[in-house]
Amino acid sequence: MTLVLSSAILDDLQQLARQSDPEEACGLLFGENGTVSGFLATRNIAEQPLCHFEIDPVDLIAAERSMRDGGPNILGYYHSHPSGSVSPSQTDAEMAAADSRIWLIINGQDAAAWRAVPNGEIYERFDSITLDCQSTKGQTADN
Repeated sequence: MTLVLSSAILDDLQQLARQSDPEEACGLLFGENGTVSGFLATRNIAEQPLCHFEIDPVDLIAAERSMRDGGPNILGYYHSHPSGSVSPSQTDAEMAAADSRIWLIINGQDAAAWRAVPNGEIYERFDSITLDCQSTKGQTADN
């Protein structure tokens, strides 16, 4: 599988990661068929936001309801690792449902994409997927 997203969206997400540092940034990715069309930055409500993230359930529930009512499809999630690694952590694996949704991990500079699956190659939860960042020729992100 390949995750496709515009360079404008990735730039916006990396900027959010840099602004949130030293805390982890997080949010939702919207799209269809492996292509990100937008995102929603959410509040990180984790008790220890310097090393963990938890998407605000108010935002997640609202997005799930919107999706059921014909709104944008939740493709997955993004969060930052201010320490630098864009690989999933053991904690990420413990928190991830094996629902085949995408996990995009960023650090303000680099990015990697993962799919949460049963019996994944990493921590038995994640499979790596190809990240295809496409130029938008100066367009801005639609989030």
